[in-house]
Amino acid sequence: MPKLNEDKEGIRVLMMGNEAIVRGALEAGVNVAAGYPGTPSSEIIENLSKVAQERHLYVEWSTNEKISLEVAAAASFAGLRAICPMKQNGVNVASDFLLHLAGSGTRGGLVLVTCDDPGALSSANEGESRHFARMIEIPLLEPGDFQEAKDMTKWAFELSEELKNVVMLRSVTRMSHASGMVRLGKLPERMVKAEFKCRGPLLDQETGPVSSMPVVYHHTLQQEKLRRARELFEESPFNTYEGPEKPELLVITGSACTLYCREAIHLLGLKDRVGLLKLGTTWPLPPKFMKKYLALTEKILIVEEVIPFLEDSVKILAAEQAAEIGIKTFYGKNDGTIPMVGELNPDLVAAGLSKIMGAPYASMDGEYAKEAQEAAGALAPERDLTFCPGCPHRASFWSIHKALQLDNRKGFVCGDIGCYSLGARPAGFSTVKIAHAMGSGLGLACGFGKLEAFGMDQPTLTVCGDSTFFHAALPALVNAVHHEANTTLIILDNSGTAMTGFQPHPGLPINALGQAAPQIDIAKVCEAMGAKVVIRDPFELEETRATINALLEEEGIKVLILRQICALSPEKKGKKSHTMRIDESRCLGEECGCNRLCTRVFRCPGLIWDKEKKKSRIDEVICAGCGVCADICTSGAIRREEPVSV
Repeated sequence: MPKLNEDKEGIRVLMMGNEAIVRGALEAGVNVAAGYPGTPSSEIIENLSKVAQERHLYVEWSTNEKISLEVAAAASFAGLRAICPMKQNGVNVASDFLLHLAGSGTRGGLVLVTCDDPGALSSANEGESRHFARMIEIPLLEPGDFQEAKDMTKWAFELSEELKNVVMLRSVTRMSHASGMVRLGKLPERMVKAEFKCRGPLLDQETGPVSSMPVVYHHTLQQEKLRRARELFEESPFNTYEGPEKPELLVITGSACTLYCREAIHLLGLKDRVGLLKLGTTWPLPPKFMKKYLALTEKILIVEEVIPFLEDSVKILAAEQAAEIGIKTFYGKNDGTIPMVGELNPDLVAAGLSKIMGAPYASMDGEYAKEAQEAAGALAPERDLTFCPGCPHRASFWSIHKALQLDNRKGFVCGDIGCYSLGARPAGFSTVKIAHAMGSGLGLACGFGKLEAFGMDQPTLTVCGDSTFFHAALPALVNAVHHEANTTLIILDNSGTAMTGFQPHPGLPINALGQAAPQIDIAKVCEAMGAKVVIRDPFELEETRATINALLEEEGIKVLILRQICALSPEKKGKKSHTMRIDESRCLGEECGCNRLCTRVFRCPGLIWDKEKKKSRIDEVICAGCGVCADICTSGAIRREEPVSV
């Protein structure tokens, strides 16, 4: 995008929050960026890779978040500025190294951008990254609007270099993916030479070896850095107050909730009664600054997503300062004024404010809400979460489901996190029975596989994607081989990190910069570990099913790679292997005897039940032409024709 690289200081442009973070990093003169794809953070690395050549950046998609932080830290140790974005789940993965990094400290500016997902719009949990900042003892910044997303990112690099430690900048989905106006700053011409100085004295952070040992010394240093951060935050321009000098209620907030609070105060007409304290530096809190505003009133409302992180911190400060500022009444998560789960919005904040202030407010007319709800139920088409037309995962789960039925030992599938998580729903024939973190499927299967001594004789299968294989399944495979686990790992290889936008991974011959890169062969890796490996095309249903049944009969760890490119991948999109047709003379609908297997059970969105004709029909607009439905149809009514394109 030209605007990210536009060297026009002072102009205002519309930017998505993640673009604003990228622009802030560019204005800071970032040199290295590394991350792992995950909504809502992915656009940061994607946009940096687009301007990498012009801005002299090194950008990579790492195999997981811990490694991406290690890559970024190496740049910092060599005196460069580096950024490492990830979603909230990724912080869990990176936390092992992050704990050590916080102890050792950094040299060049290092900013860890965590993008949380309140409401779990594209996640399997509402995990909060903010607690890692407090637990690991590093400063935490939270932009309250899109301009701050840019400006705060730039400042985060300066703060990191002043403190000599990593700084966490937390975004949320509505900040990362919504858009707002941003005034551009100057792009620097910053050519720096990387050099890792490591021959100085042991405790010299600039020239000595980098380590968190001796631990007590470095931990003491870390505490001093936090104290310095607290002093700097006292004067931070990112902490602001707006409202009357003596408000009846003080609302304390940060991040995207700032916008919700402003709108709620406006909707209720409380501008002259309610003060709004917006915090950008949310850990550690600046005590003098906080005391000044906590003293303004007796009532405090804290608005944040998701659990009461800020609320707890403010209460501790207020308790420490109670002799000077008096006893306060707090409202927020713990008393139920603000919901403890899910995303917030102006309506929810207004409802809380209304309750405290006695200001009447209704988000919408009750009768209108009732009519809208009835209309939505009657008019909205029924649609379950499902795989895309032509998705190879639907075919894979069809074969897995059939194989387990034929095996008849109550076998089950341990799943993983990715678009194939839909294997737990009707789109995947409810085949997946357990799913947690990336790579956990095989680890769990290893555990189940050792329960034979306790009488468990159910076979286990595990599914993971090709990107997940490199991210977190490799250690679990080592464990499975070493401990002779009886399980079958099925790698659903669709040639990309499809769920987050087809970012490359080590199994592909290309890197984040679009350059040719060595391709790691998944099959050879698994064979080298000692696993038996079989490769099949999931669109070949019967062969795949028979292979799974054969593998279920074998002892030990087996790997089945089901390889078929994602139907939405840039390489395949718009290209059909077949043109699908319904032979209406053979499709007898309800009289067919198959109980409408194609539209009731297989349910590819490219297949439609024509209520008037009482026959199945191909939706030629969305049909991907994979041809699998022809093999599903027991009466031979669905036919493949010559490909229209290859």
